[in-house]
Amino acid sequence: MKNNAQIDPRALAELIAQLGRSGHGEGLQSGLTPVQWTALRYFARANRFSRTISAFAEYHATTRGTVSQMIKSLVAQGYLTRTRSDQDGRSRRLDLTAKARGALADDPFEALVRAADAEAAGARRQLDRTLRRMLRHVARARSARPFGTCPSCEHIREDGRCPEGRSPYSCGLFLAPLTRAELDQLCVNFEPASSGGALP
Repeated sequence: MKNNAQIDPRALAELIAQLGRSGHGEGLQSGLTPVQWTALRYFARANRFSRTISAFAEYHATTRGTVSQMIKSLVAQGYLTRTRSDQDGRSRRLDLTAKARGALADDPFEALVRAADAEAAGARRQLDRTLRRMLRHVARARSARPFGTCPSCEHIREDGRCPEGRSPYSCGLFLAPLTRAELDQLCVNFEPASSGGALP
């Protein structure tokens, strides 16, 4: 086959889907189903504004009703706890328990992480840009918002100062301070910055 042969878009999409399936592991691991693993990974990476059933349903591209029973099961099994939301007293925030963090230490998804780590830094950057563009395209096609992180979000604010006990970063949408660790967490309220990157 010639090096300049066209890559079939369907074959490429199938490769991406196959990679995703490979991160599920073989059958049940730690008694968790693939979608339960997806939920635990999501709640491990999501920021405090996005750790809700509705946000996870949007991230997982399904309905709230579809995931509600699964989340209820994870709570009953001791993997998640419910806490009243700081922003909205009517909703509940979901947080990982120590049991969930222990399970994630043996996450079958780590095989996929190691495969990504084996790629050269330049290849990872290019793949990152390509996959993010594809995710935005798919999100637009289904009229959904893309998830993202603070550094490339329209809502991020940085005042350049760091008074004692305060963060130099804040979310302009919620008018709430952000810790440095929160900047890299997934957010359901992500809005791509018009400049392509709000923070260096």
